[in-house]
Amino acid sequence: MWRKLATLALALVIPAVSSCGAQASDEAPREARRAVPVSTPAPAARPAAPAAPLVVFLGDSLTAGLGLDEDQAYPALLGRQLNQEGKAVRVVNAGVSGDTTAGGLSRLNWLLGQHPDVIVVGLGGNDGLRGLPLTEIETNLREIVRRSQAAGARVLLLGMRIPPNYGPYAGQLAALYPKLAKELNVPLVPFLLDKVGGDRSLNQADGIHPTAKGQEIVARNVRPYLEKVLAQPKATAVAGSK
Repeated sequence: MWRKLATLALALVIPAVSSCGAQASDEAPREARRAVPVSTPAPAARPAAPAAPLVVFLGDSLTAGLGLDEDQAYPALLGRQLNQEGKAVRVVNAGVSGDTTAGGLSRLNWLLGQHPDVIVVGLGGNDGLRGLPLTEIETNLREIVRRSQAAGARVLLLGMRIPPNYGPYAGQLAALYPKLAKELNVPLVPFLLDKVGGDRSLNQADGIHPTAKGQEIVARNVRPYLEKVLAQPKATAVAGSK
């Protein structure tokens, strides 16, 4: 008797439970669709914006800004001016006081390892003041330009001059820069210190290194040439270059 009642009770309960389970199973997806937002495909990743061109200024104390804060030297001034006008650029001041063309050449490979887009070469003034052989200056500058181009960097050459009391040597040094620029097909700033060199009001007490105001004029001398170089297509490195 009790066994029959238990069996009957189970027979009644099991269909009810099955029915409830089926109903929950059917309704759950509809409830879930109302409660959980429909996921949308993740937006396609945007391509990374290209890095701003890297400009390395390879020079001596005129580039380093001897006697001034680095942010007063013409490379920093140019970087700020261009960026403020929406012409994105990254600037590295690789000027070393007292450096010669040989010193710049010895540092070049490390700088090229930073993959610069542009190398601005402002060397030779110290060579001239020391009376170093013109053939040596020319060889070093040519090699700096050649290696930079081979590494895929565009080059801007800065013309240098020394006081006329050095005699014919001074004129020969000045003539070296346009000669190299033409031979190597690189743009040339005729004279880095144009409108600054020899002006006591624009130079520090040593009469050689520009004041902050003088550096502003130097930046103006370089800027139009640099902008033209930056507008050129990116150069391609030559395989096997050193």
